[in-house]
Order: sequence, then structure tokens, then C-alpha cells
Amino acid sequence: MDAMLTVTPSARDYFQGLVEQQPDGTNLRIQVLHPGTPRAEVDLTFCPKDEHASSDHEIDCGAFYLYVAQSSLDVLDGAMIDFERHATGGDLSIRAPGLKGQRPDPSAPIEERVGWVLEARINPMVASHGGVVGLVEVTADNDVVLQFGGGCQGCGMIDVTLKQGVETTLKQEVPEVRGVIDATDHASGENPYY
Repeated sequence: MDAMLTVTPSARDYFQGLVEQQPDGTNLRIQVLHPGTPRAEVDLTFCPKDEHASSDHEIDCGAFYLYVAQSSLDVLDGAMIDFERHATGGDLSIRAPGLKGQRPDPSAPIEERVGWVLEARINPMVASHGGVVGLVEVTADNDVVLQFGGGCQGCGMIDVTLKQGVETTLKQEVPEVRGVIDATDHASGENPYY
């Protein structure tokens, strides 16, 4: 696994500085939550001495160990953890090609491809406004019928979000999409984001 998960020297130095501020024997542990889905995220935490799982894979980083959860080994295959220093501090990046799963093949059913775009591209954007978009159906004419919820339901900007954001993204990602239809009852929306 050491060759499959790369921790760059700059990331090791950065982590070493953090670990040195913790109690003696502290290491790091990494796992992937919701692997293979658009909601996947990397969870990197301090790991107190001897508190890692016995099934964890151990990577010796010199001044500390990085423990990789057994359930995350396949997802982190080919991943790289890097730290890029700049004038205001630095940026930690974890690049894992298989983290969120794979985009459906262009030959996959249109519903599957639209669903993937909603989860991977659109819902992360509308989530910042407390919203969520769900697929109701794809019609025989390839119109995508959507249900908006959360902060999107009843929002005065829904037409702009629908046409300039959601529809544009769906048409770019799934060229067969003819248009988008909003099936939401916006009159009953509570606490929309403005």
C-alpha cells in the first residue's frame, strides 16, 4: 500500500509539525466516509497512541505513522497527499481518483447519468444554500423532472438557479437532456435562502 498512497515530503513535514504539538505517541489516521459516492469525503484525524484499529494499514512517515482504515484501502489506491506552502500558510490537498466513484459510462441509462450529475455536481452547489435537488423522472422526450427541497423550495431565485445553473450543467454533462422541468410546489416552501 505504501506505493499506492503517496504522502509527499512537504505533507510529511506539515503533519510532523502538527503531530509534535500533540501528546507523545500521537499519529494520524485516514479513512473515507461514503466511499464511491458523490458524497464521499476524506476523514483525516489525530490518532492517540495505540488507538488505531488492529486492521489499519500502517505507513511509516518517519516521526509518526499514518494509519489507513482497512475499508478505505481500495478507495485510496493511487491517492496523493500533498502540502503546498505559500505566503499565507499553505494548502493541504488529498487527491484520490476513485474517491467519489466513477462517472457512469456514456452508454449508461440517462437516468443514471443525470442522477450522478445531480449528486456529484449540482447538490454540492445548492447545499451551500441549504438546498437539495432530487430526480423525479426523465420523460420520453428526455426532459428532466426535478424536485427542489430545503432552501430551494420557495426561493425567489429558483428560476435563475434552474435555468442558469441546473439546466446548463445537466445539458453540458448529459447532452441528450432536452430541458428541465421544476415539479416543486414552491408556494409551500419554508425558510428559503435569499
